[in-house]
Amino acid sequence: MKKLISVIVCTAMFIFLFSGCGGSRAKKGVVNVYNWGEYIDTDLLKQFEKDTGIKVNYKNFESNEQMYSVLKQGGVSYDVIIPSDYMISRLIGEDMLEPLNFSNIPNYSLIDSNLKNMPYDPENKYSVPYMWGTVGIIYDPDVVGEVDSWGALFDEKNAGNILMFDNPRDAMGIALKYLGYSLNTTDKSELDEAFELLKKQKPILQGYVMDQIFSKLESGEAAIGPYYAGDYLTMHQANPKLKFCIPKEGSNVFVDAMCIPKGAQNKENAEAFINFMTGTEQSLANSEYIGYTSPNVEVRSLLDADELSMSVMYPAEKVLSKCESFINLPQETLDYYDSIWIKLKS
Repeated sequence: MKKLISVIVCTAMFIFLFSGCGGSRAKKGVVNVYNWGEYIDTDLLKQFEKDTGIKVNYKNFESNEQMYSVLKQGGVSYDVIIPSDYMISRLIGEDMLEPLNFSNIPNYSLIDSNLKNMPYDPENKYSVPYMWGTVGIIYDPDVVGEVDSWGALFDEKNAGNILMFDNPRDAMGIALKYLGYSLNTTDKSELDEAFELLKKQKPILQGYVMDQIFSKLESGEAAIGPYYAGDYLTMHQANPKLKFCIPKEGSNVFVDAMCIPKGAQNKENAEAFINFMTGTEQSLANSEYIGYTSPNVEVRSLLDADELSMSVMYPAEKVLSKCESFINLPQETLDYYDSIWIKLKS
């Protein structure tokens, strides 16, 4: 009987230890990634899984605001998120990000020094740049003619063919730039003027969109809309008639970066994923696939891209000098943005 009890106890301990180790392995074998739509070469996810044995659960969001809302509400756990500059600043301010262990991210040494110590993360504690780029106008010149100004989005002659960003920060930013104001103004009179311009524009819009812009412009269902430079290169492959411009009034230049949300369950796996995506081979493949500009300093000389692609991915300095990056605005201004957007969309 004693031998039987001993066997049972040992067996139970073995099962407990084995299942505990199995649970640990299962936990270590996962990384949950939350990224923009159409913003990664999915073959890299398979390569990462093959190289590391870590399974990638991959989900998309359409805007910084949507991503923020999902994180704020809780109930969904992500290990890597890829927000834009101003949203990173907000997440840091609200203690929603984990500091990174850069000893697990040696490829950080390959990041362009011009993209380090940025205002949104001045101590470089919470983020590693993923891609950078600009916002401009994508258009069909056969329908709307040549375009060099944000004014084309407010021109009644283009009525029914115009698409507009379906988020307040980008839409208001366009109106503010067209009016000659900063993207980051907190002046209520300037914000009100931009709001009135968007109200006036609303009746001539075909619609407010985000990722739907791909199908609408590629198919010719719409003829003009604002969007990200990298996505233009993807759309141009499907519809070579489409053109891109950064308006003469200036625009938004942005950095999207990889971060780890507070309380992430798989932090080391997240850092392994960030390091993988920052490597030169992966950065090059990703940049060539999605058309955005890699922060990896080695990529530019390795890119096999035509003149059009290089001009879109690496705009001239005189063009960039007219551009601004979004910063995190005071809560009072953010609340005002929300109220403006509700009025506009109602």
